[in-house]
Amino acid sequence: MSVSAASSETLDSRFRGNDGAASAAGRLARRASRRLKEKVIESILFLAALVSVFTTLGIVYILVSESVVFFRHVPLRDFLTDTQWTPLFDDAHFGIMVLLSGTLVSSAVALLVAIPLGTVIAVFLSEFAGPRLRETVKPMLELLSGVPTIVFGYFALMFVTPLLQKFIPGLPGFNLLSAGIVMGIMIIPTVSSIAEDAMRAVPMNLREGSYAMGATRLQTALKVVVPAAFSGIMAAYILGISRAVGETMILAVAAGMQPNLTWNPTEPAATITAYIVQVALGDLPHGSVGYQTIFAAGLTLMLITLLFNILGYWLRKRYRERY
Repeated sequence: MSVSAASSETLDSRFRGNDGAASAAGRLARRASRRLKEKVIESILFLAALVSVFTTLGIVYILVSESVVFFRHVPLRDFLTDTQWTPLFDDAHFGIMVLLSGTLVSSAVALLVAIPLGTVIAVFLSEFAGPRLRETVKPMLELLSGVPTIVFGYFALMFVTPLLQKFIPGLPGFNLLSAGIVMGIMIIPTVSSIAEDAMRAVPMNLREGSYAMGATRLQTALKVVVPAAFSGIMAAYILGISRAVGETMILAVAAGMQPNLTWNPTEPAATITAYIVQVALGDLPHGSVGYQTIFAAGLTLMLITLLFNILGYWLRKRYRERY
């Protein structure tokens, strides 16, 4: 009996050893499979990130390479200082300031509408609106972002301009004022949504401390919450500026697309984006100096947008609060 028991224990230990080796091998196989899956997922995410990088590099390469060809025929000094923009005429002039003035004026009008209204709406939704009202109003406000810009353009031309003509006699049918106002209405959801998210991120104990000192809700919102969320609010403003500078269809429909060096918003003018649309319709042959102007204008627009993005990054880094 003792020999039989010893043999049984030996067999059991061998079986347990085989089971342990099999389970260890299974764990190693599962671990290797998990590592392989993680590597595949990391590779896919890395390639997805490279898509945006290569897209940006491709855009920069096209704009710079085509602009170099343009500046071989047009001196950079004339491009920056000439006060006329007539690339389609026999007596061609290539003064980008004409298009730049229209872009800056229309963007300024839009920001005068979007920034105050967007900030007020953000303060209301963050500090005064109840949860049910906020959940109702905010999605409805963000629906404006889904309206096609061409619809906004015709709204500016057919409704806002006739309305303004009742208060401003002699206002042309095409003008930067109505286009800028409607463009500001379009930008309001962008500014208000991002600014409201920044205000909601401010810790509640800052508000409670302000209330404990006897401050009202309005004083707390303006003197505590807004300064604490300043970096996020500035990011909303910078995004709104970039959106205004890059807008196309509203200005193409309502501003007139007439190259006119003016700083008066009641006059018609052309912007950089509207001119690019005009040339892209096929009026000029590919490879001509006039056609190359769209790349020089696009490069100018990209540099302006880059400047605002750098400014926004600096402001966020300079005034960002960590809690």
